[in-house]
Amino acid sequence: MKMLYEEILQNSVLWTSALAWFIAQTLKVLITLLSKRQFDIRRFVGSGGMPSSHSAFVVSMASSIGQVNGYDSVIFALSAAFALVVMYDAAGVRRAAGKQAAVLNEIVDMLQAKRGISEEKLKELLGHTPVEVFAGAGLGILISRMCF
Repeated sequence: MKMLYEEILQNSVLWTSALAWFIAQTLKVLITLLSKRQFDIRRFVGSGGMPSSHSAFVVSMASSIGQVNGYDSVIFALSAAFALVVMYDAAGVRRAAGKQAAVLNEIVDMLQAKRGISEEKLKELLGHTPVEVFAGAGLGILISRMCF
């Protein structure tokens, strides 16, 4: 009987999804390096940006599950629905929260200038544009197809 860690280490769907996430995060660092001429390793673990690593991860997982279990399987339907929720959240709710953070940071800047209030800025790069989400989804499908 296999041990739990052995089963996890042999789960090709999980590792393919992790690879898609890793490649997406690496691409964020490279895109920042090329576009801003600045090496920012924080982009590797940060949220937001091109491409969406959340989308790459969940779409790679759904695509891999479809290839392994069939696109007519219940587990594929579940994983596809989960992927859609994650992508909607990334482009909708989290993006809106990032926009609100930007407005609040402007207010804090004005208060700091007028009253000397020291307040930490909020993180603005939380969500994704639809293009970033679709790019991540495309990357997820590509990685899944290459691995299976």
